[in-house]
Amino acid sequence: MSAPRQPSRYKPSPPLAGRRYSQVQEHTDTMKIALLGIGLMGFPMGRRLCEAGHTVHVWNRTPAKAERLIAFGAIVHPTAAHAVAEADMVITMLDHGGIVSHVLFELGAADAIKQGTLLVDMSSIKPVEARDHAARLSERGVDYLDAPVSGGTLGAEQGTLAIMAGGKATNFERAMPVLKIFGRPTHVGPIGSGQLTKLANQMIVGATIGIVAEALLLCERGGANMGKVKEAITGGFADSRILQVHGQRMVDRDFAPRARMTVQIKDLRNALATASEVGFDAPITTLFEKLYAEGIEHGLSDLDHAGLFVELASRNGMS
Repeated sequence: MSAPRQPSRYKPSPPLAGRRYSQVQEHTDTMKIALLGIGLMGFPMGRRLCEAGHTVHVWNRTPAKAERLIAFGAIVHPTAAHAVAEADMVITMLDHGGIVSHVLFELGAADAIKQGTLLVDMSSIKPVEARDHAARLSERGVDYLDAPVSGGTLGAEQGTLAIMAGGKATNFERAMPVLKIFGRPTHVGPIGSGQLTKLANQMIVGATIGIVAEALLLCERGGANMGKVKEAITGGFADSRILQVHGQRMVDRDFAPRARMTVQIKDLRNALATASEVGFDAPITTLFEKLYAEGIEHGLSDLDHAGLFVELASRNGMS
């Protein structure tokens, strides 16, 4: 059996390590931060942590994705447990609650975290999962904050994410200097409240993408130019970030994934599960969950969530 793979690190030259960050980050004490999950969101977030001067320990199930951060000074570890062992703060950015639970409690990460360390879960998971994880971590002496984000890969790259945090006010204050690296954090309530707010966000995003797509397609079928329609309603009551960002993707037929259809439906299903738990009827979210599900069934799973446009276009015999 070969020897265990050791953490790898490349120390970049000073110009690389400091580039682009001086105008973004307030001066804060540097920390040892573990980041678990180096995907579409985790990579730019990890880069920003490195550029802020923190010592960043990273792990990803697919090592090659984590190794992209070596050039920015990150330390890559062979296991999640190794990555968190010496961290002052642990950040998780994983696909869903099941994976968060698996990494923390089955791969040994939770047991490797030092007592008194703060874990900030920035994944999008169910509120009930957040509360469960917090309770299990508390038994190990680890503090917890759920802090999912909105703003996509562009927001992660630019440090403009909307961050919705649930947990103790004291833990939010502890996390604030680091969260500000990623964007605008808001403390919305106790543990699970961050995830509940993210579900509300995703309900609005998913439904708005759908109605923007349907409206633009209706205009195109009627003979109008979609790009000009978008331009004409910009600045009016129908204007929104969804219209500007996702609407432009629809005009350009650019559905390269930033947030995939599968991510959108996961969030809508989490919203519906939470609604069921509290006895709330959500007919609009139910409708859009069905539309996204049918798009995925028709082969659109790897498209950006603006790809619901393709499903609606196909229903109307439009390309």
